[in-house]
Amino acid sequence: MQASAAYLNKRILLPLLASIVAITPLAIDMYLPAMLVIANDLNTTMPNVQISLSLYLAGYALGMLFFGPIADQIGRRVLAKVGLALFGASSLALAFCSDIHLFWFLRVVQAFTGAAATVVVPGIIRHIYQKDTAKGMSYVSMIMMVAPLVAPTVGSLILGFSHWQTIFLVLASYSFSILALVQIYLIDIPIFKSPLKGFALFFDSYKTVFKNKDTRADIASSMFVSFGFFCFLTAVPFVYLDYFKVSEQLFGLLFAFNVMALMVGNFLNTRLVPRIGSRKMLYYGLTVGFISGGALLTFSILHLSLYFIVAAIAPLMMSLGVTASNADALILMEFEEKSGTATAVIGTLRFGSGALVGPILALMHAQSAVPFSSLMFSALVLTLIAQLWHRARNKKNARL
Repeated sequence: MQASAAYLNKRILLPLLASIVAITPLAIDMYLPAMLVIANDLNTTMPNVQISLSLYLAGYALGMLFFGPIADQIGRRVLAKVGLALFGASSLALAFCSDIHLFWFLRVVQAFTGAAATVVVPGIIRHIYQKDTAKGMSYVSMIMMVAPLVAPTVGSLILGFSHWQTIFLVLASYSFSILALVQIYLIDIPIFKSPLKGFALFFDSYKTVFKNKDTRADIASSMFVSFGFFCFLTAVPFVYLDYFKVSEQLFGLLFAFNVMALMVGNFLNTRLVPRIGSRKMLYYGLTVGFISGGALLTFSILHLSLYFIVAAIAPLMMSLGVTASNADALILMEFEEKSGTATAVIGTLRFGSGALVGPILALMHAQSAVPFSSLMFSALVLTLIAQLWHRARNKKNARL
């Protein structure tokens, strides 16, 4: 009866789904202001602490890859509960960590287990919204964006009265609280069990997704757009705190402004996508992103002030939200029986590409905003190429 009531009440279910997805941005963003403090406390360097962000993204990508087909077999509700419980336990362990190598390992475990919870969400949204999946994705993204909006500020406030370890205690408490709500309100959706087991199940599931030629350009687009987003996320502590020398408090405000732009993009998408359609909205978002990404790169090359950079990032973040939501929706609408696997493909490529950002920026020896802005613009160029290829392929098929 509880599950049925939750199904009928989207006012409860959508915020709950957003809260589950939010564990990832909270785990990523809340400790950004504490990176320097963590480096000093663990007797290591700032780059070593930054590596923990890339390791988190890599662990999350592997978790999505592993748990996606499992979600299609055992159901979403049980997997969400297991993931939240283990995410909370690893967060507790991080609060008592005193070595950078153990810190790296636990961040991978935290990310891997967190993926078990978050991989279930898009499939549930697709089941509820069907052809309006992009609208549902944007609703959840818009609510979920409260997490990265407040996370750096919360992290800064925690540092003001306590130690960095408290950040991970807060993450553990959040995870266990959401676990209690999942037990009461989260619905399950129909599953389509495969007779295959073990590696055969995984290979068959991923083969089904990758064989679908209609989704390849959108999968690539989702990956490239996410790479651009993680360029911002990985580089923003250096650009704002180190290069432009802003305070931790101003860092939180600037970060919040950029996330607000992302929320505006998702809000506009919920209003427009039922009338315009996901494909056109993706094109509109990509156009805005290409223009603002070019402006960001130009401002960075000219070494203009901080506020030019912030002003260019805002519409760029808005466009990334619109483009990603619609690319993901277009992919999920093609897979009813394999929505967990499709989500895993999206998440693995998304966070796997994000894990490459840190090492690439390290190799570029960033001394200004140019390296990160050039990577963000390159991601938009690649997304544009993928969509142009998709459009040309469709025109060719239409003539045949």
